[in-house]
Amino acid sequence: MFISRRVKLGKQVFVGAGSIILGNTSIGDNTKVFPLVVIGFPVMRKLPALKGEDPNYELLDGVSDGVVIGRECIIRSLTTIYERTKLGDRVQTGHNVLIREEVKVGNDVIVGSGTIIDGYVTIGSNVRIESGVYLPPQTVVEDNVFLGPKATVTNDKYPASKRLVGVVIRRNAVIGANVTLIAGVEIGENSVVAAGAVVTKDVPENTVVAGVPAKPVMSREEYEKKKKEYELAK
Repeated sequence: MFISRRVKLGKQVFVGAGSIILGNTSIGDNTKVFPLVVIGFPVMRKLPALKGEDPNYELLDGVSDGVVIGRECIIRSLTTIYERTKLGDRVQTGHNVLIREEVKVGNDVIVGSGTIIDGYVTIGSNVRIESGVYLPPQTVVEDNVFLGPKATVTNDKYPASKRLVGVVIRRNAVIGANVTLIAGVEIGENSVVAAGAVVTKDVPENTVVAGVPAKPVMSREEYEKKKKEYELAK
C-alpha cells in the first residue's frame, strides 16, 4: 500500500491492501477503497519527467495532481483513476474499471465492471453505466441516463482522423445493450435506443429507435406502456 503524504482522507475512510493513492487526492467521509486500486495515476505527458529513472511510487506521487472523490463512494478492486478527475458523492465502481484524466462524475452514479471512461468525459447524476461500456473523450452524459452492457460511444467518424466530435446523451435517455453511437450524434431527452442499434443520426426526444442504422419505431409513451405490461405479465 502507498498513500501520499498530501492525501486528505475524510472520516471512516477504508483503504484496502495494495492500493496506491497519489498526489493531492481528497477522499470524502465513509468512502471505501478496496484492495489493488490506483488513484491519481499521472497522465502520459508527465512520465518523461521521471528522466529515465525506474518508476516508483514516490516519483509518480511527485508528478500527480491527485483526484477528488466524494462521500460514501465505493471503489472496487482493480479500478484505476487518473489524476484531475472528480467523482461526486455515492459513486460506485465495479471491478476492473478505468477512468482517465479530466473526468467529471456527478452524485449517485454506478460504473459497471470493465467499463472504460477514456478521459475528458462529463457524466451527470443518477446515471447507471452497466458493465463493459466505453466512453471516449468529449462524451457528455446528462442526468438519469441508463447505459446498457457493452454500449460503445465513438468520437471519430473517419478513424483515425484528426477531428474528434463528442456524443451527447440527454437527460433520462436509455441506451440498450451493445448499442453503437457514432461520433457527433445527440440522443434526445427521454429517448430510447434499442439493443444492438447503430445510431448514425440525432435521435429526437421522446423517441424510441432500433436497427442498423437506427430508425424511429415508437414513442417513449408507447415504450413505457409496453414496459409496464411486460413487468406485470406472469
